[in-house]
Amino acid sequence: MSRIWFDTDKICTGGAWRAPDSGEFLPVNDPSTGETFGQIARGTAPDVDAAVASARAALHGDWGRMTATQRGRILTKIGQLVLERADDLAWIEARDVGKPLTQARNDVIALARYMEFYGGAADKLHGTTIPYLDGYTVYTLREPHGVTGHIVPWNYPMQIIGRSVGAALAMGNACVLKPAEEASLTALAFTHLAYDAGLPEGALSTVPGLGTEAGAALSSHPDIDHVSFTGSVPVGALVQQAAGQNVVPVTLELGGKSPQLVFADADLDAATPFS
Repeated sequence: MSRIWFDTDKICTGGAWRAPDSGEFLPVNDPSTGETFGQIARGTAPDVDAAVASARAALHGDWGRMTATQRGRILTKIGQLVLERADDLAWIEARDVGKPLTQARNDVIALARYMEFYGGAADKLHGTTIPYLDGYTVYTLREPHGVTGHIVPWNYPMQIIGRSVGAALAMGNACVLKPAEEASLTALAFTHLAYDAGLPEGALSTVPGLGTEAGAALSSHPDIDHVSFTGSVPVGALVQQAAGQNVVPVTLELGGKSPQLVFADADLDAATPFS
């Protein structure tokens, strides 16, 4: 029985859910069985344009006028809603990503803790006064980038959304999220929960789709102020090159880690403790 409580085939821009501009969709497959059990929107450049425009408007609207304390309260509320939906989110992540249910549940808890952490950190960021000449005051002030793009991979969607989007929202950025086409469902679920928690419209948009289409449009968009990407080294290089054309700063987390080798004489029961 499905535990998905939202439409999976929609794009979120400006807090509103709608069909993709392309009118096309991508299948959602369970990697464990190969079964197709749903579909997601195939977002393209026009959808990214709409998402970025709504994010820019949010910075000049209710989201941009919020205090750090108010932002923190919303993030904390998101974390609470994540925990209330823990069973559903774990089921969705396990089926969408193909990971064991126990690992998926741990990812849900990690997402909630990121929201709790950044909710508490939102109003703890301060400027710094720098000693200078008599009669002068020099200081630094931490400010949001503005509109930030977030491209996350398939293996740990919830955890990476938590530490990437959560941090950006805490500072007051308006975010455009492009989840991996292989695993977009918990990103869509997170977006629903964020708006249920009171996030002002436009503060977060989510555009699923192919990396070569939606991802490329986001990383090369001229009105993005920062790009965060987690994935492979070759694609990370492409993201950096695309953003560099607009002189946009990029945060990259690249390459795999923690490889495991299982030889023919291995004890498979011991090698798969999370099954």
